[in-house]
Amino acid sequence: MATISLRKGNARLPPEVNRALYVRNLPFNITSEEMYDIFGKYGAIRQIRIGSSRDTRGTAFVVYEDIYDAKTAVDHLSGFNVANRYLIVLYYQPAKMNKKFDQKKKEEEIVKLQEKYGVSTKDK
Repeated sequence: MATISLRKGNARLPPEVNRALYVRNLPFNITSEEMYDIFGKYGAIRQIRIGSSRDTRGTAFVVYEDIYDAKTAVDHLSGFNVANRYLIVLYYQPAKMNKKFDQKKKEEEIVKLQEKYGVSTKDK
């Protein structure tokens, strides 16, 4: 019902709101069916991706069909308790997610350029 009132009121959403959500602090043994049960209550889901590698366990991406459904899910599921773990539900922001990787790439480029031109930072 909250989504209907949002649509009728033509409310402006903040710029960070989008259909893709990033979920952290999930139990490691959660199944995709359980994810659909939890997140499906708030609208039609296009896709769920659960982290399976050592670095991504406990995280997932949930993509909704509608932006208003995603906003409702964030509003209701942030802090939701699943198997004694409180979910952290955020809007996916690629710029912030890739910031760590961009920093490493830039540092590698600087080292390569220093080697190429014979510049040493040890003298300073």
